[in-house]
This record gives sequence, structure tokens and C-alpha cells, in this order.
Amino acid sequence: MTDFGKSFQNRKVLVTGHTGFKGAWLSLWLHQLGARVTGYALPPPTNPSLFRLCRIDNILDHHIGDVRDGDSLSRIIDKTKPDFVFHLAAQSLVRASYEKPLETLQTNIMGTANLLAACRYLKKGCAVVVVTSDKCYENREVLTGYRETDPMGGSDPYSASKGCAELVTACWRKSFFKERDNIRIASARAGNVIGGGDWAKDRIVPDCIAALQSGRPIVVRNPEAVRPWQHVLDPLFGYMTLAARLRGRNGQDYCSGWNFGPQAGNSRTVALLVNNIIECWGAGSWRRAGSKSLHEATLLSLDCKKARKELGWRPKWNFPKTVRETTAWYKAWDDGEKDLMKLCIDQIRDFETIRYR
Repeated sequence: MTDFGKSFQNRKVLVTGHTGFKGAWLSLWLHQLGARVTGYALPPPTNPSLFRLCRIDNILDHHIGDVRDGDSLSRIIDKTKPDFVFHLAAQSLVRASYEKPLETLQTNIMGTANLLAACRYLKKGCAVVVVTSDKCYENREVLTGYRETDPMGGSDPYSASKGCAELVTACWRKSFFKERDNIRIASARAGNVIGGGDWAKDRIVPDCIAALQSGRPIVVRNPEAVRPWQHVLDPLFGYMTLAARLRGRNGQDYCSGWNFGPQAGNSRTVALLVNNIIECWGAGSWRRAGSKSLHEATLLSLDCKKARKELGWRPKWNFPKTVRETTAWYKAWDDGEKDLMKLCIDQIRDFETIRYR
């Protein structure tokens, strides 16, 4: 028995962005739940990658494609006829959005529009979860967490693209699916996600691991920045909880935006995260970056009362557990562990053993 019962067993599930860090974890978890998973994404964005190390292509129907190609995406959706869609395909890096602003906007906005446009022609019931980001909100650097009713915004191309993706999702839901009870669409916003198998450029945990492996000090751009750190399994747990509710009785009640942030105590500074990783690794040091960084928010957190109250969801792993499990994964990889899929499955099963309902 899992938190989702048999919601995904023998169900057809399309995951866009399945070759990425979160998409690979989600695809593996869905497979463990008995789902028939189809993936649509660009090739793995990093080398190494969780997708390749865990041989995710062996457990799903793997398709290489770009969400900006509406015709190709539409053909996959028509062929798959999914019961669930998890839309994770995105340009997901703030700093990269400064280097490739148009690509970021095209992927994150038009890619979302292409997916929703294709879903209009499904003749069967389907639950669609569009994954955006906590950075979709207009950031006022306030102490209180952002609620789902707060305005969208963004002072960098990435954040702006995620705010626009939320607006596009709400637009399609109200314009084209309001009268169609069988197509149910919601959006999900998560915080700063960490976990084993992330090698994305300019992310703090991959930067830490690369420095620790080489014996160099970790270079930290913005050590005072406060972020809502959460293990990748926590928001994925939220996305799947939301999807299961969308497919259930009164599913239309859940067609809106949802925050899936960490426990309140998980909002910590970057410096504290780095110090904890060093402690778990058993060696290492860090220093502040010398050059001026591009603009990044100093303070950002989410208010998740809605998900707690209406979905019965709350995060399972606290900050120390999140850091321990993340660092342990990379330590195993660094030590030459070959069966990293089993390691991921073991962490998923450990996560599933925590019950609070």
C-alpha cells in the first residue's frame, strides 16, 4: 500500500522532461507504482545524468522531442492517450535564462501552450499537472510565504517565463476546459529541490559535489540567500497527490494552482546548506565568490496551507534528513556504486514508509 493506493496502477502516464533530474525521479517512482509511463523530452541535459545512470529508458516508452514542436508533441499525446500528464519539460535555470532569454521564454511559455493545446483533442478523461516554480510569484522579498492567490511576476527571464506559464495554464483551463469535466488541469509550484542525481550547471548541490570530489573549496555566490530547500521526493509526492485527486470524484475542485514547499524549518541560508553538506561528506571548505553575480532573489518561501488543508499533503523529510539522503546518494556514486536505480528505489521506499494520515 502506498500513499496513492492504486491511482497509477496500469494507468497510462505521459511525463514531459523525463530525461531531467526531477523527471527521471518521477518516472522511476511512477514505474514502481505500476504505471505505464511514456516520456517526451530532449536528450539528457547533463553528463553524467540520473536518466542514464539509472537506465530510465529501460522502464518506459522513451521519445526524444522538443515541447516547442507542437506537432510532434501532439502526435505523442494522440498516440499515448494518457490518463495522466505531468509537464516538467522546461529551461529550468535562472542564470541560463540570462544567456538564452528567447529560448527560455519559448520553451517555458509556448511549450506549456503546445501541451495544453494538444490536450484539447483528447476524447478521454485526463488529469494534467503543469509544473512551474516558486519563482513564478512577483517577489517582494517579504518574510511571509507566497500564497496561490498572490500575483505572478519575475524580474529575470526564467521567473517571468514561469509566471507566464501559470497565466497560460489558467487561461487554457478557463477558456477551453471549463465545460469539459473530463480534462482537469492544475499547476504545481515547488521550492528549491535537491537530491541525488542532479548535475545541472550553477546549482548549489552539484557545485558542492564537484568541488568536494576535486578537493577544491566550494565557491558560493550568495551565501546569505534564504531558500526553501526540499528533497525531490517531497514535491513529487505533492504532484502525484494532486494528480490522483484530479482523477477522483469532484476532481474539478482541484483545478487551480498549488504550492508544494518544504517544512517551515527547511528554509535555510545557502551557507548553512553548504556547511551541512560538508559535514555529511566528511571533509571540505567553502569561500564566497569574488565577482558580482547576476540578480537572484535573497528571500523566497511558499505558504503551503492550501495543500495541507485541501489535499491532506505535507512534506515528509526535514532539512537534516534531506541533506543526509542527498549527500549519501552522491557519496555512493562517488564510491563507484553501480546499481543507482536500486539506491533511488530504496530512498523512495524509505520515504513511503512515513505515514501521517
